Amino acid sequence: MIVIQPVLEIATPDGFDLWPVVKVERFSFLPLSGELSPTEVGTAVMGMVSWNDTAPDGDRPPRPADPLSSFLHGLLTFENLYAAGGLRVTDSTGVTFLPGCCDGLEDWRDWHQLIDDGGALWFGHDPVSPVAERFDETVRLTVDAERTDSPVIELSVTEFRHLLADAERDLTNFLALAADWISQYLPDHATPVTAALARLLDLPMPAVLQGRKKAGRLR
Repeated sequence: MIVIQPVLEIATPDGFDLWPVVKVERFSFLPLSGELSPTEVGTAVMGMVSWNDTAPDGDRPPRPADPLSSFLHGLLTFENLYAAGGLRVTDSTGVTFLPGCCDGLEDWRDWHQLIDDGGALWFGHDPVSPVAERFDETVRLTVDAERTDSPVIELSVTEFRHLLADAERDLTNFLALAADWISQYLPDHATPVTAALARLLDLPMPAVLQGRKKAGRLR
């Protein structure tokens, strides 16, 4: 059995206390789905925000003084959002294909291009160079292309399409869960933060939030 999971690399800022988060090993991967606990959702939101928490430059407005608004500033003002992570693929023997440093979670739809058009996707470089390739009706995932003895995972294009659909469903369910979490923990920023996460994940806004926006207009 082969499993594909959307995962987010977590790098918790030192002394983070804006909302509850899970203590995880730095730079470990958190799988995203609709099954996360509230604290795990908070950890994922924190992770996505922190990857975009950089000093303003160019035409971006200055960072607010308020700690929460300051932390959210990058997520809410960057045109191109980024989050380390991507799709993690594991087979029944324990071989694991991990996201690399050159393709973030926001690029997960690149996998569709691979299976539709063929070619190769390179996800990183030294010390690990994961690469995904399509050969006719087979997708081959090489854990480290710099090694001649690298473990590989192979599966059919048809199976990979089904697994990609599962990964998209996990991301969609996570975003719906995150939207509910954001409405509770970040009520003053609920709409822009949820919209930013939807844009980062290249997904539509959750239906529940769209309904709230329409209700707000009606009132």
